Amino acid sequence: MKKSAFAVLLFSTSLCLASGPAPRNDPGDIAAIKKLGRDMGDAMVSVDIDTLNQIYADDWAIVSSAGKVVTKEKILSDFKSGADKLVSFELGPIDVQVLGDIAVAHGTVKEKRVRNGKDLSGEGVYMDFLEKRAGKWVVVRSGGKLVPTEPRSR
Repeated sequence: MKKSAFAVLLFSTSLCLASGPAPRNDPGDIAAIKKLGRDMGDAMVSVDIDTLNQIYADDWAIVSSAGKVVTKEKILSDFKSGADKLVSFELGPIDVQVLGDIAVAHGTVKEKRVRNGKDLSGEGVYMDFLEKRAGKWVVVRSGGKLVPTEPRSR
C-alpha cells in the first residue's frame, strides 16, 4: 500500500505536536474519540445524517485525492442522495493523542464503498483532527488515503 501522502501528513502533524503542549492522555477523552470514529462509520453505513451532522463540525473540510476541498455540506449531501455509499467498514487500531481541547486520531480502515456507481472499496489510512466544543468532541479536519483492494477497470 502506498503511504507517501499519509507519511507526509503524519510527519507534518508530528512536528506540530512536538512543539505544542504536552499530551494529556485522559482515558475518558481517548475512549470518547475512539467511539466517535466508530459512530462516524456506523452513521455513514446507515445514512444517519443527523448523527453525521453532530460528528462533523460546521467548518469541517477534507482535501480529496484530486485536490478538491470537500465541505461538511457536500459530504452530507452526497450521503443523503446516495452518491456516496459506505456499505461496510472495519477499523484497525486507532491511536489518539489529546492536547487540551484538540486531538488527533489516526488509524487504518478497510471499506466497501461505492461513489457515483463506482466501486471504491479498499484499505487505507486516515487522520482526523478534533476539537472539544461545548464539552463535545467534533471532527474539524480529516485526511487519508484509500488504496483499492482490487484493480479498477479504466
